[in-house]
Amino acid sequence: MSIDSTTYSAEDITVLEGLEPVRMRPGMYIGSTGPTGLHHLIWEVVDNSVDEAMAGHCDRIDVEILADGGCKVSDNGRGIPTDKHPQFPDKSAAEIVLTTLHAGGKFGGAGYKVSGGLHGVGVSVVNALSSKLILEIDREGKHHALEFRDGGIPKGKLKVVGDAPRGRTGTTVTFWPDPKVFEETDFRAQTVIERLQVMAFLNKGLEIVFKDSRQSGAQKVIFKYNGGIVDYVKHLNAVKESLFRKVANFEQVEQVQEVEIAMQWNTGFHESIHSFANGISTTEGGMHEEGFKKALTNVVNRYARARNLLKEKDDNLLGEDIREGLTAIISVRLKDPQFEGQTKSKLGNVPIRSLVEKATNEKLAEWLEENPREASQIVQKSTIAARARVAARQARDLTRRKSALDGAGLPGKLVDCSSRDPRECELFIVEGNSAGGSAKDARDPRTQAILPIRGKILNVERARIDKMLKNAEIQALIAAVGAGLADDFDVEKIRYHKVILLADADVDGSHIRTLLLTFFFRQMKPLVEGGFVYVAQPPLYSTLVGKEKVYLKDDFSKESFLASNPDHRHDFQRLKGLGEMDFGELRETTIDPSKRSLLQISVEQAALADEVCSVLMGDDVELRRQFIQTNAKDVRFLDV
Repeated sequence: MSIDSTTYSAEDITVLEGLEPVRMRPGMYIGSTGPTGLHHLIWEVVDNSVDEAMAGHCDRIDVEILADGGCKVSDNGRGIPTDKHPQFPDKSAAEIVLTTLHAGGKFGGAGYKVSGGLHGVGVSVVNALSSKLILEIDREGKHHALEFRDGGIPKGKLKVVGDAPRGRTGTTVTFWPDPKVFEETDFRAQTVIERLQVMAFLNKGLEIVFKDSRQSGAQKVIFKYNGGIVDYVKHLNAVKESLFRKVANFEQVEQVQEVEIAMQWNTGFHESIHSFANGISTTEGGMHEEGFKKALTNVVNRYARARNLLKEKDDNLLGEDIREGLTAIISVRLKDPQFEGQTKSKLGNVPIRSLVEKATNEKLAEWLEENPREASQIVQKSTIAARARVAARQARDLTRRKSALDGAGLPGKLVDCSSRDPRECELFIVEGNSAGGSAKDARDPRTQAILPIRGKILNVERARIDKMLKNAEIQALIAAVGAGLADDFDVEKIRYHKVILLADADVDGSHIRTLLLTFFFRQMKPLVEGGFVYVAQPPLYSTLVGKEKVYLKDDFSKESFLASNPDHRHDFQRLKGLGEMDFGELRETTIDPSKRSLLQISVEQAALADEVCSVLMGDDVELRRQFIQTNAKDVRFLDV
């Protein structure tokens, strides 16, 4: 692109000042203007209070969703400094923190040894994206206040408005998200509760009080875990059957970094390692996870050899054998964390790997020596896992040999598309042969492929990989996606960038969706993490407006339609199952990209997704019933 120099001058250069960049490009700072970005505002404010707790100055945080939809976050920390800033003598430090990007106590000063916050933009971004924000500070016996409006414009200066109650210190931020910025401004209590609980687990002894003061869902929840991450491991394993009751827990501290690890095995087949750096979830792992996994493999093999639990002729146990059924929390704190990866959730600091490796080598070895019964159970489970791995490899090799004999290696019932560009290709996984036939006729044969599956696939939550690979439906799924399985899965090789689950909107359909999502989450996790998995949402109703048929997604859409069309005279038809729709109706409602409704499946919190899979697909019927009753009403966030 060329610029005409006759019209391009200094006045064409736009300089965004203060918080203007945030208002213009909110997605750059909080990810999106949908529900994820909305809740990110709360995390930014709460993270500041958690930093005070990590620094040892705060032991209680209160988070309240107000009756009018605002959010109030209060802590009993030191309070943001209220004195004038040396670089800006006409402004208080507190005002600068609220109105300037990259201003705060975490950039080289002595205020914090370690802190969270990925970008250092924090509360100023919250201010920029709020229609109103009130800052209150209790410090040195005085109660200070300052109000901001319309995206962070201060109404005057920070003033003393009274005495601090009973010698209290701390900061209170109350904000109202700007409806001009966000698609919706209604906070979801369950999302906030889940995040606050994790923060309480990671900060031993910190009390976090959540209160929802809205009339629709008034409630109060208090989190405080004196066991810290030990309690976190127990919580995650509560929906599973533990291999033994004890939780291994150890920590090590150096001058500018520290690590704490808690771990316990269960009788299941999936590893659940969740790592955090300064309270931030590192879903892509990093140096701390690398050090832990390497040391864990070495320690268990050394112990097994020393106790003759592995014979001389036996091969060493692999890391994946030892980690089968392991639930572990790795929490590190360090100065200046370096976050890498596609989503800035991978820890890159090399020195932390050495610390975690050293701590695990020494402290876990001691724990195994002191707990020989549990140590023996770990080795025994790992040995059985190793045998299953060998059997799975043989089954996988057999599957590969079959594929080679078949030529392209694609399952016979797959109706593939003609395009070979994965970016434009879609795979519909369709329940039942009759629905598969309609879908085949309804699709665009250039870009849309159909894979019918018969009935309910194997529940992979309760099956080892060797058994799973013998299942015909599972084999068809693996071959169709074309990128391997488990540790061999390579997301670069996927044949479709949209994998769409298409099942009836009834109990059986929900069960099939859950089985498929569990399979993808457990065995093709990068497919879910990359946002390639979708659930089709066929409409529940149709009605006539004149001669035109209108489709309505659910009861809420039906009520909205009636509110907008109070004189509507026609009946509403409840749509039939997928197999009973003709191909034209299926194309119109579910297949055509310009008219359909898809729900993208994302994994925002791996630990939570892990827990949900275990609850929904595990053996505990009562837990499953409670979960469904709690979450079924919120259709925006829960589809299965």
